[in-house]
Amino acid sequence: MSAAAETEKEFQKVIDFVEEKFGGGADLQAVLFIIGVQELGLGYKKLNKTQKLDVLHIAVCTLLEQYGYYEFEGKDDDGWPHFKATDKLPFLKPGHQAFLMKQAVIDYFKSNELI
Repeated sequence: MSAAAETEKEFQKVIDFVEEKFGGGADLQAVLFIIGVQELGLGYKKLNKTQKLDVLHIAVCTLLEQYGYYEFEGKDDDGWPHFKATDKLPFLKPGHQAFLMKQAVIDYFKSNELI
């Protein structure tokens, strides 16, 4: 099985887990949002559009932290985590970006023993 096919198979396990917990229609963006909310750790909170984008940013930084691209700096007074870039991400075509994020999501779910 190719690396891409294996990643898709593993990512489907993540989707299945998320859909079982939160309902159908999950995709990469939905999974990223859930990870961001989890890492934010403030529980249920009504978010405006900018805050929702910030939640996605938290997810991306958290996921890419495990590959050395970001480093957690701490939380601000409102409890929002902040990261600093530690290494420049290589240029990736959109398909490769999605592959990297899916692999990072899989690693996150496995390291948290969710799948």
